[in-house]
Amino acid sequence: MPAKSAAQQKAAGAALSAKRGETPKKDLQGASRAMEKSMSEKELKELASTSRKGKPEHVSKD
Repeated sequence: MPAKSAAQQKAAGAALSAKRGETPKKDLQGASRAMEKSMSEKELKELASTSRKGKPEHVSKD
């Protein structure tokens, strides 16, 4: 599933980095912390690899 916003893509990238051990897990905040705990590396990679071109920064929670 591709990311729906640039913010979601960035959070997935941060979570993926922590899951791989490239950055400390203690540095994660908010959505990226939840993503790291609840998603597999494969799912995070799919979200993080989504292009940001044409994506809004945030999507409303409707």
